[in-house]
Amino acid sequence: MTTQIHRFSAIAAGAAALLLLQGCSSYVSRGITDDGKATEVIFPNIDNDAWLKEGTFPNLDNLRAVAPGVTKDQLYDLLGRPHFREGMAGPREWDYIFHFRKAGGGVTTCQYKAIFDKDYKAQTFHWLPAGCGDVLGVRALPAAERPAAASPAAPRRTTLGADGLFRFDGRSLADLLPEGRRKLDALAGDIKGADTVKVTGYTDRLGSQAYNSALSLARANTVRDYLVQAGVPAQKIQVQGKGESEPKVQCTQTARAALIDCLAPNRRVEIEVFAER
Repeated sequence: MTTQIHRFSAIAAGAAALLLLQGCSSYVSRGITDDGKATEVIFPNIDNDAWLKEGTFPNLDNLRAVAPGVTKDQLYDLLGRPHFREGMAGPREWDYIFHFRKAGGGVTTCQYKAIFDKDYKAQTFHWLPAGCGDVLGVRALPAAERPAAASPAAPRRTTLGADGLFRFDGRSLADLLPEGRRKLDALAGDIKGADTVKVTGYTDRLGSQAYNSALSLARANTVRDYLVQAGVPAQKIQVQGKGESEPKVQCTQTARAALIDCLAPNRRVEIEVFAER
């Protein structure tokens, strides 16, 4: 009997702990309906809940392309992964931290939230402060009406082989090889004056898609962290991981060692540099 009481007490304590943990997600909006609306929109705290506290400078044309009905994949393609610890698949809302340059100088920081319907299509969008959405009202001229000088310069792309950057299967700063550090030091000195730097990680097709996606993003984040330590402003760097997508080569070798060697060009980190104008 005493054992049963102890077992019941342990189960009750576990249930209470679970409820307590669920209560920690205090920034989740309340009353999200099947059609993607919320009775109370709650924004997360940047200092406590964001994994990318410095946020990003979004592409305004991409922001303007966001509209009710966009899927999570489409929103990811336009704006990147959410900047808070919300996960990618299950959550019904994604949150971002965006910076916008003011005409007279300086930067405005805003939070942006998308709320999804039961089919995980974004239906409602919210800003904090509310006036931040006004930035979307100033649209660029149609391409045919733009002066030729207004066309953005093509980004300068640098591709670094992951095998030369990291130890085998490595992804952290501690896994960077000496040669990889030298390459990143040289790159950092060359891009400190850039307006925007995009860091994209890729893997080969070996391993599961989920593993490769996580590995590519982790390596891109490590490159970003190293560049920041080397003096590149964090707010200028955008990061994404594309896993095994967009391979450079296709290989058919049956021997694993030969296949790994052949797939080496697919294991890479690409850095795109958009120069200030």
